[in-house]
Amino acid sequence: MTDIQLFIPCYIDQLYPETGFNTVKILEKAGCKVHYNPEQTCCGQPAFNSGYWEESASLAEKFLHDFNPNMPIVSPSGSCSSFVIHHYQKILAGKPALLAQHEQIKNSVFELSDFLVNILKVEKLGAKFPHKVTFHDSCSALREYGIKDEPRLLLSQVTGLELVEMEECDTCCGFGGTFAVKNNSISAAMAEKKVQNALATGVEFIVSTEASCLMNINGYIAKNKLPIKGVHLADILACGY
Repeated sequence: MTDIQLFIPCYIDQLYPETGFNTVKILEKAGCKVHYNPEQTCCGQPAFNSGYWEESASLAEKFLHDFNPNMPIVSPSGSCSSFVIHHYQKILAGKPALLAQHEQIKNSVFELSDFLVNILKVEKLGAKFPHKVTFHDSCSALREYGIKDEPRLLLSQVTGLELVEMEECDTCCGFGGTFAVKNNSISAAMAEKKVQNALATGVEFIVSTEASCLMNINGYIAKNKLPIKGVHLADILACGY
């Protein structure tokens, strides 16, 4: 049995807790003993993206204290994982003790599908989802963390699921953190294009590794009462067992 630490992002903790529970279910099915520190909070990405680097640094310091660098830290978010891995050295510049801690911990942080496929070597979890789906590549998960094939490989092993690629699957959905608030009309147009590309494939669901993207996509879908739904990869991988 592999001991792992679970890192749950803000959006999942506050808005989609079932996705967090499903992540535990998946990891346990894959043979992990899941450890969860209830003191954990935000990784600091929203503050960083809004220009509040000092506040982000405080959250980064807390993250470093909340997690053990000697045990894998697994999260159902490539965006938050990549922020911890790639951006802490910027906001902790001039703090050598914390930078040393970051050097210790950054190689222990994993997005869920990456951890399952590349570390545990698990592809088939016994999930069943008899629906036609397409996949949305999150900007951060794809370009910063570097996952592309892993979620698709896991989906290919789900009984009854048919994966159909949409046009511009790797184009931004328009969320971008506070971008969606400050540039609402542009964000809505980007979400519209993403959803229309998905609808053109005839699928029932848009799958992603990012709850934040799905929140933006589902907001557009709900507002326009469209016959499609965004769903997190973890929620599909936890179905049927």
